[in-house]
Order: sequence, then structure tokens, then C-alpha cells
Amino acid sequence: MARFIGALILVLLIASPSLGQQSLVGTYKIISQDVEVGGTATQPLGKAPHGYLVLTPTRAIAFYTGDNRKFGTSVADKAVLFDTVVGWSGVYRVEGGKIFIAVDASWVENWNGKDQVRNWALSGNRLTFTSDPMPFARDPSKTSIVRQVWEKVE
Repeated sequence: MARFIGALILVLLIASPSLGQQSLVGTYKIISQDVEVGGTATQPLGKAPHGYLVLTPTRAIAFYTGDNRKFGTSVADKAVLFDTVVGWSGVYRVEGGKIFIAVDASWVENWNGKDQVRNWALSGNRLTFTSDPMPFARDPSKTSIVRQVWEKVE
């Protein structure tokens, strides 16, 4: 009987989300996104991007856009719209101060099937995601760091 109870407890511990994951569950509104390239920070989505991050106990879903988007029908207009939208989803796990998101659907095909890893910090109702230094998407010879601040709304 003691072995059965021990095995049951072990299964429950393995199957349930980590304490870090449980503390992150909720809906967050994006407050800011900074991209630092070569020591210079920019805000490619503007000063007040729009969008949300939803964290369930096992899945993360995000959709956010730039703050000054305008509809257009030309190829150039459509390119600007594409450059100011981000969307992805995937199951995630938390290990200490890192969140690993196994992206299964994304606005860019090269994220699908890959882990996106971010450092996370929770302070009150604010969640900050920060990437480790990585190649800059527009110029891989440069290094970038992405920092996002989200505010919990529910």
C-alpha cells in the first residue's frame, strides 16, 4: 500500500505543471517590446504595442502588433503590416528562471517545431521576458536581445 501511495504521488508530481508554471498562468497585455542590437535599443512595434499573451497551465498563446498600423493593399503596405505582427502558440515548461516554449504554430515558419527560450521575471502583476543574446534576424552578423514587458489583466 505504501508503494502504491508513493507511486501515485510521484505520478502526480510529474504530471502536474511546475510551481513556476502555475504562478505564470493568466492573461497578459503587452506593455512594451525593446530590441537591443549592438547596445542600442529600439522599439520596432512602437511605444505602445497591442496584444495579449495567454498562459494556461500547459500552453502559451501570443498575438501582438505594432501601435501605428495602417491598412493598405500594395505589396509594400502588406510588408509593413507583416513586419508589425507577431503570433505564435505552443506548449511550454518552466525550469527555474527560464521558460521553454515548443512552438507549434507561428506567424513565421522558421519558429514552428523549435523551442523559444526566454528568461522570465515576475514582479507584482508585471511579467518580463528577456532573450539571451542571439543573432539579429535582419542581420545575423549582429547580436540582439529582445525584452518584453507584459501586465496581467486576468
